[in-house]
Amino acid sequence: MEFLIGAIVLGFLGGFHCVGMCGPIAMALPVHNKSASQKVFTILIYNFGRIVTYSAFGLLFGAIGQSFVLFGLQQALSIVLGSLILLFVIISYFGKVSNPVLSKAYFFINAVKSKLSNLFSKRNYSAFFSIGLLNGLLPCGLVYMALAGALATGSITNGALFMVFFGLGTLPFMFAVTYYSNLISLKARNHMRKVVPVVVALMAVLMILRGMNLGIDYISPKLTQEKCEVNKRRKRKIRLLS
Repeated sequence: MEFLIGAIVLGFLGGFHCVGMCGPIAMALPVHNKSASQKVFTILIYNFGRIVTYSAFGLLFGAIGQSFVLFGLQQALSIVLGSLILLFVIISYFGKVSNPVLSKAYFFINAVKSKLSNLFSKRNYSAFFSIGLLNGLLPCGLVYMALAGALATGSITNGALFMVFFGLGTLPFMFAVTYYSNLISLKARNHMRKVVPVVVALMAVLMILRGMNLGIDYISPKLTQEKCEVNKRRKRKIRLLS
């Protein structure tokens, strides 16, 4: 499944972006007085929490994408999402993007941060897992891009898998920044974060090509007549039920 490779590559190459955004939380985890094995297990528990949240979002967005598939709109969805992501990357590169939706969400964000602050006072594994769960709720542009990919899969299962593999892709850098704390310099993070827009733009172009039905294996596979008939039958069944 090539979409899983795309998900893990996006997560891995976006790892430095995650370090910049989630690094302060990861570095603040009270794990440095633990034994090596406890430290590793605790960091994995925290990251497992993040991935669980990502996969839950993947289920939701995969379900939305599946509804587009039922009506035979998956190609249009892929093209529209790819175009929007590409436009976002271009606007982000040439200027600052204002986000009125995000500005209105400050109450929710502050509530999450307050809960995170309370959890840091606890040292049990359930607290670390909960920190990871809540960390996954915080706004992140890279996660939004991954969710667009989950939406484009057009499947509940594939949407969840896309986000799981995306989360696994971010794991090496997120693990390293917690285990070694200041190993990665700010200058190195800034250099690597410049790669993220390129990866996201490539993903957007692939989504557009996939929706164009060009008949190119793995890039723009042809939607077969059989799939078209399946979609038509599904639409007829929905009409009859309604």
